[in-house]
Order: sequence, then structure tokens, then C-alpha cells
Amino acid sequence: MRGPDPWATPDALGEALHFLRMTGAFYCRSELSEPWGLEMPRMDDCMWFHVVTDGRCRLDVDGAAIRYLVPGEFALVPHGLGHTLASDDHAGASAPVVYDLPHDYVSDRYAVIRHGGGGVSTTMICGAVRLDHPSAVHLIRSLPPLIVVESVPSPHLSWMHSTLGLVADEARTLRPGGEAVITRLSDILVIQALRSWIEHDPAARTGWLGALQDPGIGPALASLHRSPDTQWTVASLAASVTMSRSAFAARFTALVGETPMKYLARWRMQVAHDLLRSGDVTVAELAKRSGYDSDAAFARAFKRVIGVPPGSVRRRVETTSIF
Repeated sequence: MRGPDPWATPDALGEALHFLRMTGAFYCRSELSEPWGLEMPRMDDCMWFHVVTDGRCRLDVDGAAIRYLVPGEFALVPHGLGHTLASDDHAGASAPVVYDLPHDYVSDRYAVIRHGGGGVSTTMICGAVRLDHPSAVHLIRSLPPLIVVESVPSPHLSWMHSTLGLVADEARTLRPGGEAVITRLSDILVIQALRSWIEHDPAARTGWLGALQDPGIGPALASLHRSPDTQWTVASLAASVTMSRSAFAARFTALVGETPMKYLARWRMQVAHDLLRSGDVTVAELAKRSGYDSDAAFARAFKRVIGVPPGSVRRRVETTSIF
């Protein structure tokens, strides 16, 4: 039998952030000289991030104001949208896609690229990470098109600015193992940027994120996330947070945007999708675990929520690699 979860906590938001699993899809140190421009392609289910370690650059993301990044700042493009980076004097000229430039690979997922016209230099760390936990689907939908942690000193960001300084130091002189240090620190910076936005932006008090922080709905969501195979009902969820059935159902729907049972059904399919991608379970096992009487009924529900049949996810895991 499994013992009690040592990480279980009544803080539903903290628990959601704790269990985000990050997979690095691409990291690079970009050594750029004016004039230069780079196009970062769309990467579904990924977050792009950028750290300027020397110099400055212009960042243009659809749906957000143009930003100029300087050392000590961290930019996160949460939805994996395509966007451009450029020097001040690039003047809107075409920019090559970053993948089309020559890469000097230091490791299987870390490369150095050199690009530009030979003028004033800028050095950046760029990367794309995938958040694999099912809660990431809800989190990413709640985020704006661009999050920038600015270089202005503030007590709550002092630790993050120190981490940015470590990344900059490693990028300037890439010592043995430096790429491992940079990739791990970059993953931490992504989580820190998310935490900073959630703690200080009023938009994080609405929708799914707001529901996680609600004193009644948050603990119920944590219970659903922690034990999706429990035979939950609206009444049992309401009782778990000492609310009436009607009041709980109304508040849950108002905050989350769908009924508790619809959310539970969607969450179960997202967990099932995650387990299928890991390759550790069969479709039959998932059908039973999710409370379905037959594989066919489970497969129909899975396709309705995820958009593809479970068997195709299983086959994709067995025959292809993500990277």
C-alpha cells in the first residue's frame, strides 16, 4: 500500500506548482552582433524564455507590447507563441528562424549559436521548456502572452535576480558542466517567474488560478487533483469543504467555468493522457482506473476530451521521440 503523500498540502496552488514537471526541449546561448534578428517558431505545449546576459534586445510577441530586455530581466512567453528578437537597428528586416542557423552543440539539448553583422554584441540564453503535468494545461490558459520579470530591485525578487546573475556568469565563460548548470537554473527561473506573476498580478485572482486560491473551492480542487480515481460526487466534494451542495456547485462553476463533474471528467482524461505518454499503463488499466465499464466507453470519452483516441497516444509513445 502507498503511504500518505509527504507533499500533500491544503495549499492547492502551491501543490499545483510543486507538481509541474518540466522537460527541456531546447536551450541555447546566443552570441549576437548588430544588426541581427531571430525568429523563434511556435512550439505548442511549450514555454519560451529569454535572459539577456550582456547587451540588450527588442522582443515582439503578438498580443503584448514590444519590450526591450536588458541584463537582469527574465522574459517568459507562456503559450509557446512564435515571436521575434532583434537588435535596435534591425529595422524590421527579415529574421532567420533560430533552428535554421548553424548550432554548435555542447550537449544533446544545449547549443551555442553565433549570428549577426559584426557590430555591438548581445549575449542571451534562450530556451523552450514543456510542462508535462496535467495541471499545466489549466495554468498556461490562465497566463498572459508575455511575462517579464524586470531588473528593478525588490525584496521579493532578490533571490531570482541572484539566480539571473549566476546564469549570466556561467554564460560568459562556459566551464565544464556549465550547460547543465544553466539548464537547471533556467527551469527554476521559469517557476519563479510564474510564482511572481501569480503573487502580484490581479489577473491571477480570477478563473482557475483564482479558484485554487479560494478557501472553499481550492481544497476541493486539490482533492480532485490528488485522487481523481475516487468516486466523487458534488455532494461529497461539498461535504469535504463544509459547504452546501448548491452553494458549492454554483461557486465552483462561477470560478472554474464548468461544473465540478465536467471538470473531474476532463481532469481524469488529462491524467490518463499523461500516463499514456509515460508508457507505464495500458488503455484497459486506465479504463478501469477511471471508472469505465468498458475500454470502448473510456476511449470515446478520451477522444471527446483530448481530441485523439488513446491508442494513437500509446502508439506515438512507442514509435517516436518528443525531441
